[in-house]
Amino acid sequence: MRDLAYFIKVAQLGHLGRAAEALHISPSALSKCIDRLEAQYAAELFQRVGRSIRLTEAGHLLLTNAVQVERLLDQTQRQTASLGQGLSGSVRVGAAATSADYLLPAACSALQVEAPAVVVELQIGMNDVLRDLLRKGLLDIVVGPLGQDDEELHEQPISADEVVVVAHRDHPLSTGVAVALSRFAHHRWLLSPPTVATRQWLDAAFVRHAQPRPAVAIVTNSIAAAPQLIAETGLLSFISRRNLSTFGRAYDLVEVAVAANALTLERRFGIIHRAGSYLSPATIRFIELLRASA
Repeated sequence: MRDLAYFIKVAQLGHLGRAAEALHISPSALSKCIDRLEAQYAAELFQRVGRSIRLTEAGHLLLTNAVQVERLLDQTQRQTASLGQGLSGSVRVGAAATSADYLLPAACSALQVEAPAVVVELQIGMNDVLRDLLRKGLLDIVVGPLGQDDEELHEQPISADEVVVVAHRDHPLSTGVAVALSRFAHHRWLLSPPTVATRQWLDAAFVRHAQPRPAVAIVTNSIAAAPQLIAETGLLSFISRRNLSTFGRAYDLVEVAVAANALTLERRFGIIHRAGSYLSPATIRFIELLRASA
């Protein structure tokens, strides 16, 4: 197992010397580790390319399986440690900003009263980034928007929300009268990165109605920075109604009415975890509290 762990590090860095330095062992000892693996699996794992090395086809196969073994061992260690300990340990939670605002506070408060030994490790971020961390085993659960087709992840719906067009009260389209999609072509936007599901839906909505995609002036993954940016720049944006109700009044932001609700995204919120992964008793209880708070 140690040799496999060392092999993973060499594969990740693509350089024997840098890997040895990161692992705090000598290059010769690391080289012998690779030799043992190549002898054990009867295959060459690396090819030299200048001063660096790269994986062979056999090396790629071993890396894929070695990473899975490493995750399984980590999961087994956490599962074993939790047996008999009850509600203790840590719960690693990733959350989109909207869910962090209206779902997590009540659940975290209830868990602290019920199980003060549990530590909630909370990471706020964009849904695509959090899902990637979840796949890599760096988070136990993600609380956020659902609906992405992913066989690796299991989704449990617990709530609903709507995403709408938002602007400052003085914006030309903030009249309270439903706006035709063609009028948006003359205005610019503050939006999430193209990898975010809500941004993809908005782009597709304009294309579906034979209209040009939104003209983006600012791209940001910071929900916290968005309200003031919208107010100061006069840009349009696309955010949750829940978020708008939280900070809209403070920044004079309003929902822009759109003809036939063509730019209203109905989405579900819920809990996401890796399909078939082990969930500790503390994680299971936290999920129950999240469902109750929703």
